Amino acid sequence: MADNPFARASTLAFELPPFDRIHDADYLPAYEAGMAEQMREVAAIAHDPHAPTFENTIVALERSGQLLHRVEAVFGRLNACNTNPVMQALDTELAPRLAAHADAVQLDPALWARVDALYGKRASLHLGPEQLQLLERYHTEMVRDGARLTGAQKVQLRELNAQMSRLRTRFKQNVLRATADAAVVVDSVAELDGLSATQIGAARQAAAARGLEGKWVIALQNTTNQPVLAHLNNRALRERIYRASVNRGTGGATDNSDVIAQLVRLRAERAALLGYPDHAAYQLADESAGTAQAVQAMISQVAPAALARARAEATDIQALIDAQAKAAGTPTFAPEPWDWLFYAEQVRAQRYSFDQTAVAPYLELDRVLRDGVFYAATQLYGITFTERHDLPVYQPDVRVFEVRDTDGAPLALFLADYFARDNKQGGAWMASYVLQSRLLGRKPVVANHLNIAKPPPGQPVLLTFEEVTTMFHEFGHALHAMLSDVQYPKLSGTQVPRDFVEYPSQYNEMWAREPAVVAHYAHHYQSGEPMPAALLAKVLEAQHFNQGYATTEYLAAAQLDQSWHALGAAESPPGPGVAEFERSALHRSGLDYAPVPPRYHSSYFSHIFSNDYSAGYYAYLWSEVLARDTGEWFHAHGGLTRANGQALRTRVLSRGRSEDPQVLFRNFYGGDPRIGPLLEYRGLAGGG
Repeated sequence: MADNPFARASTLAFELPPFDRIHDADYLPAYEAGMAEQMREVAAIAHDPHAPTFENTIVALERSGQLLHRVEAVFGRLNACNTNPVMQALDTELAPRLAAHADAVQLDPALWARVDALYGKRASLHLGPEQLQLLERYHTEMVRDGARLTGAQKVQLRELNAQMSRLRTRFKQNVLRATADAAVVVDSVAELDGLSATQIGAARQAAAARGLEGKWVIALQNTTNQPVLAHLNNRALRERIYRASVNRGTGGATDNSDVIAQLVRLRAERAALLGYPDHAAYQLADESAGTAQAVQAMISQVAPAALARARAEATDIQALIDAQAKAAGTPTFAPEPWDWLFYAEQVRAQRYSFDQTAVAPYLELDRVLRDGVFYAATQLYGITFTERHDLPVYQPDVRVFEVRDTDGAPLALFLADYFARDNKQGGAWMASYVLQSRLLGRKPVVANHLNIAKPPPGQPVLLTFEEVTTMFHEFGHALHAMLSDVQYPKLSGTQVPRDFVEYPSQYNEMWAREPAVVAHYAHHYQSGEPMPAALLAKVLEAQHFNQGYATTEYLAAAQLDQSWHALGAAESPPGPGVAEFERSALHRSGLDYAPVPPRYHSSYFSHIFSNDYSAGYYAYLWSEVLARDTGEWFHAHGGLTRANGQALRTRVLSRGRSEDPQVLFRNFYGGDPRIGPLLEYRGLAGGG
């Protein structure tokens, strides 16, 4: 370990990992040394001859495991965004070992006795609010991890955790391979009619990267429907792309059916062992929602309006198809899922008198980043951004920005990794390499990851408005981490419930469509001219368009998640029954509207089967209620101002989990959340 780059804290600015010195061979020895080191530290805490105190037990635990944290931060992040076969094999090997290590800490009876003793007399310890919150988190997490179980039950729990860790890793790797393998190869450029020159160039570059000269490749996004379907005139190719998407993980070497069935059953068994009726009840007990009934109540509030709007949108699409068929003298047809985005885009163009190709030249990536995402943050929070070229990165496309606070003091590092790669998981997400903590004297290092198709060299990176919104969304997460100002790493930044962590990100989306912000970033990439006022007005007006579809596909996925995790251990379907279970679950919920498939089918639903959103995919909508209430608050108080930004920063964004998140929201908003602003924002008020 003497020369291992993880052996000690990085000497780079903000303790940025030394990416240029990290090699695949460094991970395993660092993991093994880190686990051994933390076990020694935990043993010393658990068997300290002195009576337990907050400092010698809880704070000591916060200081433990630094080597393990360093290697986990890098390996986990790079395995998601820049993986390779060696890392994937190591991930498979390490998953059960890390699960066993976590169990060894959380199930240590001597450690539990100390934590439980402190918790029992917490009222007499005279702890501050953040200290009390930290103690409660340690106690709650240990109980939820099985500290109160008998010896035999702990043995059973350890085996369940090991098996689940293997299955999650297998699911993740299957989805990555299946998505890469399902990319659609196109032999003739004529088939790509409807795509822009930039999109065609990106498809040709994707083919060249795979050694397919003279061809074009449509790489898949992680979602069911693919954005490219909005523009392709070739209906047969649209169907090919759609079927390639929905068939991922349903056969062959990357089949996830049995993985899902096993994982659902094991989760239900663990829940029963811990005293819960099902996995959803177990998960939700530690979320803001609290119960599955509360989640279903929220879905039930939104679903009727979303479905009504989706059916109205389908009627408009059918009318357009009928009119075009009549004009061409060809048979009409009912829209299939691969037709929706294509015809919806035409309805949008008719209704608002513009199409996306007219908008894209005004949405150039760097301009959106600097004059949109960063600009809004500066206006609200007074922070500034300077790009640094002197720090190492793990991939040439990654950019690094130093963030400074209102007084010019260093605040954080921000890494922007925006382009798609075959060795990068799908979707968009935020990740932390270093958590802010006054206890450890650390400032945050935060990354945003997207999957924007990279155009050929020399061509501009022109975005869709949806991609712009995604940039703002993920930067909302980044702000939550970068503006954190807490003592303890366990309470830092985004270390909050899943149905609260999406609140700052959903809220930050509002600035993507705020007229003053759009006017600042929407400039033509060649001329520099601002987007014409008439076009800008149409773009903003059109944001309510197709929201029935967008909300329904999301709710269908959230319902699938809840249905899977409401199963008891004896109810889990066999692998071949996964598709039938989906159909049945959506039918029972009333969300089985054929033209609008779930945003994710189970076989590639990574949020719930490999990431941390099991029984928690509802969190996006739950959090969006808070976000839209916050948007209403901003507009009622003057909009994009430093005073408003400072209020949110002081009361929410800087606080992490130093106090109950629901209390933080009420202290900022002045009351309980209301669903009305969400329905207004999505254009669903009044049932459609």
